[in-house]
Amino acid sequence: MGLGDKIGNAAQEAGGKAKEGIGNATDNERLQAEGQGDQAKANLKQAGENVKDAFK
Repeated sequence: MGLGDKIGNAAQEAGGKAKEGIGNATDNERLQAEGQGDQAKANLKQAGENVKDAFK
């Protein structure tokens, strides 16, 4: 996995955590859900990259 992929996945996860935190603070359920979705996407991408790395 390239460094750019790692950084991108980490940034997406951090952004998702921030969205979720803001959603929690403001009782905005839509923002909470978006944040959780962004985190899930980042985790899936990371898992896929780990699988690719395992087969190299």
